[in-house]
Amino acid sequence: MSKLDDRALIYVAKYFKALAEPMRLKVLNALQDGEKNVSQLTEISGGTQANISKHLSMLADSGLVKREARGTSVYYSIANPSVYELCELVCGQVADHMTSEADIKMMFATPQSI
Repeated sequence: MSKLDDRALIYVAKYFKALAEPMRLKVLNALQDGEKNVSQLTEISGGTQANISKHLSMLADSGLVKREARGTSVYYSIANPSVYELCELVCGQVADHMTSEADIKMMFATPQSI
């Protein structure tokens, strides 16, 4: 990252911003097993069609998903499956952090014998 100019850093920040919303992560998760249209993603995610469409637009603008029009429907799929590797890495870091916090809380909650 140290060799990236300001424009590149803005693009990287936009990419991470697209991942910084739980509903967009839910949509990406739903696309992991294959392409889907807006109606299918709405049903899976529990969101509204307008809301899911808005999130899909941002994911597409960020290069995370791609669109393909077929008749009256638009199908979305993952543009680059390596996004799941990034998500797994982050999930692992979050889990480690939460485990460490829980361990620290347990030290203070449990009487220690000296």
